[in-house]
Amino acid sequence: MAAGYLEILRTRHAARLLVGTLTGRLPNATAAIAVVLFVRAEGGSYSLAGALTAVYGLATAAGQPLLGRAVDLYGQPRVMLPASVASALGMAVLAFSGIEPVAVAYAAMLVAGFCTPPLEGGLRALWPSVLTRQDQVHTAYAMDAIAQEVMFTVGPLLVTLGIALWSPATALVAINVLGVLGALSVVLSRPSRAWRSAPREAHWLGALRSTGLLALLGAFFFVGLALGAIIVAASAYADDHGRDAIYGWLMAANGLGALLGGLVYGARQWAGTPEKRLVSLVALLAVGYLPLMLVPGVVPMALLAVVSGLFLAPCIACAFIVVDRHAPRGTVTEAFSWLVTAFGVGTALGTALAGPAVELGGSAASFAVAGGGGAAALLVLLATRRVLAADGRTESVAGVDQNDPTRAVEPGFS
Repeated sequence: MAAGYLEILRTRHAARLLVGTLTGRLPNATAAIAVVLFVRAEGGSYSLAGALTAVYGLATAAGQPLLGRAVDLYGQPRVMLPASVASALGMAVLAFSGIEPVAVAYAAMLVAGFCTPPLEGGLRALWPSVLTRQDQVHTAYAMDAIAQEVMFTVGPLLVTLGIALWSPATALVAINVLGVLGALSVVLSRPSRAWRSAPREAHWLGALRSTGLLALLGAFFFVGLALGAIIVAASAYADDHGRDAIYGWLMAANGLGALLGGLVYGARQWAGTPEKRLVSLVALLAVGYLPLMLVPGVVPMALLAVVSGLFLAPCIACAFIVVDRHAPRGTVTEAFSWLVTAFGVGTALGTALAGPAVELGGSAASFAVAGGGGAAALLVLLATRRVLAADGRTESVAGVDQNDPTRAVEPGFS
């Protein structure tokens, strides 16, 4: 199973790009917990911590597609490194000035979030030019999804370790320094410096003029909503059982499921079109969320959490291929960035909806929000399946051979 992943990592530049991208994304992966802990250490309220985190999240959602479009127009180094530095400076302003005056803190979060570099979309745009065979791109996308799960697990641990060794302010700055170094490693690499997007048609909608991409974004908005609801629901479940550690175990179990699912999915090649496969994967993901509403004892619940995560990484990996197939010519980085935005906004809404659900019906009700999100994602894909199938074959979209020179397609595609 691991042979395909090792083959990719041994490819020149691949390991550097993957590690650099993950390191560069650490500030974004840890922002929520780092900002909350910093604000609390400064004597601020949870309301202020939540508001600052929300500003950061919304600014990131707005900035990703705009910066992604800039990358497609001007190349990766000219956009990603300045954006990374600006984002880190925003966090540094918060760390050194504290939470007073509040206006400065909000402005710092706005800059830090909006300038978050689109490294995630940038890496996916680079894979086809780095890997030697078309089938390796499929495996690389799965490996990318797996690495995300690892990053979102390890990142918060690094923040808490930094706070234990130094202080919340120092940990905040250190994580962002690492982020700049990661971005620097990526943009100084030969593939990043050499990469150029295909010529694009001037259009104010950019990637969003693809109806197939819009359908995918709608579906993954609801996948994000489901994940956001699970984050809150797991916390409520831990409160019901009187042990805070249960929350960590449930989220770790969910991450383990995603890790296992991604490993299995990326270890083989799949026949047929990714659009049809994505419908099946999202259906399995939605079904996996439903048993969580039973809220059994801790051990069975942990097993259900593993099951609920099994199809998340495969869904994300398959979505990467679909984005590649539907992005209009010359908009591949922007298109990937829109996927990040849709998922992030959905996650934020999921956490917002799950809170009132807990108050109305307990943790079971908040897990029901997750189940509803999964079902809604499936309905969007079923309702738009003709659009997805048609757009993948039209000349109005780039097709991966037009966005990237080596055609990021899987065997069996036509």
